[in-house]
Amino acid sequence: MSERRYSFCWDLARDIGARKNLGLLVHVEEYRLVHFCLRDVLEQHYGTEQADALFRETGELAGRHFYERFLSEATDFNSFVAEAQRVLRKLGISIFRVEEANLELGKLVLTVTEDLECSGLSVTGEVSCAYNEGFLAGLLSSYVKRKFHVQKVDCWCAEATTCRFTAQIFEV
Repeated sequence: MSERRYSFCWDLARDIGARKNLGLLVHVEEYRLVHFCLRDVLEQHYGTEQADALFRETGELAGRHFYERFLSEATDFNSFVAEAQRVLRKLGISIFRVEEANLELGKLVLTVTEDLECSGLSVTGEVSCAYNEGFLAGLLSSYVKRKFHVQKVDCWCAEATTCRFTAQIFEV
């Protein structure tokens, strides 16, 4: 394996000194241009299943870093959820909700609405959001300190009005 150039750190994502006029904001279309072009290239080289796995892994890494930067001060589950909702909405990432939570059993049902990945895309009948699955797994795993498996069960692209996920503590 060759030397890595871009091991993630927040300096890569937050240094906007060169964007004095444009700042932090970008249109969702431009985010999706990068997202879906990358997905297209990965699918061409590795197939859809492997592209999904790589997007999940990327989302999980992002979720862990997001947790460390924005949510690590949460003292209980309710404050964790409230802060996640506030920050995700403030940054224009999504509207996040917990529909059901049984922390004793490690089971949750979560929704993500108006997300960057698929809200507003054409209805294809296909379930999308591998990145979101990983991102939510990264957030939850970081908070609970145990690995979570997150699976999408409803999707905008499959005619749902919100993206719904089940989350379960992953037992090894």
